Amino acid sequence: MITHNHCSTYSLAISYKEGDASLQDKSMALAKIMGLPHIPPSRQKEFNSLLVYTENGLRIQLKHDRAIKKPQVLQVDFLSNALNYRRQHGGGLKQALARAVGIKPGVRPHILDATAGLGKDSFLFASLGCKVTMLERSPILAALLQDGLERAALSREIGETIIAQLSFIQCDAITHMMSADRNKKPDSIYLDPMYPQSNKSALNKLEMRIIREFVGDDMDSDALLLAALDYSGKRVIVKRPKGACVLADIPPSHSITMKNSRYDVYMNTGGS
Repeated sequence: MITHNHCSTYSLAISYKEGDASLQDKSMALAKIMGLPHIPPSRQKEFNSLLVYTENGLRIQLKHDRAIKKPQVLQVDFLSNALNYRRQHGGGLKQALARAVGIKPGVRPHILDATAGLGKDSFLFASLGCKVTMLERSPILAALLQDGLERAALSREIGETIIAQLSFIQCDAITHMMSADRNKKPDSIYLDPMYPQSNKSALNKLEMRIIREFVGDDMDSDALLLAALDYSGKRVIVKRPKGACVLADIPPSHSITMKNSRYDVYMNTGGS
């Protein structure tokens, strides 16, 4: 997820579930790192939005407003039923996402996910056997992502397999790619910038509403593509809404179209 140039209307604080000293310690440490107020559970009602440590992990917790009718939460959960189902029944190597990034029988590219967000696509790449480097520059999403990775690593089902394929860096993707070692290029760079503001139903999903409140609209998607094209080993993949214009007015080598979105694929014929 790319940020920024956005001022959230929400006041944000960090808190914890009452009665667990370890959660209190973790929330205090995160508040110090992020420079945000740390509050006891008794004060949570004073804030419109919170990062809260619970026994089930770190989550964003929002009060309801006109757009979100009731209090809502968001967290990174690589162990969720929905993600597990997608991993097991998403189509394997034949699914559009896998084909777009260059996964095929006997080929598992090293993928740089430059807009990791909540990490779902990175997790699926790793579940298909790819090494994945995730970049995320939003401190809030990065905190959720790091927490989700730590909890997933403790899972007997995936801790030593899928999560071992993932590495995570909190940084600005453009800066990272411009300064990275050119001798260690990833095979594929995956970009999934925040979709343009719209009234379309796909953009009204609760998850996207919450994320938009904190990271805002992407103002530098074109620059991100240019940096990725300059750094890519073999290909750059951009997820776009169906019907949306291409980034930076650069036509892709080809596109894979789905019902509501598409993958624009830019092949680097000089990549090794």
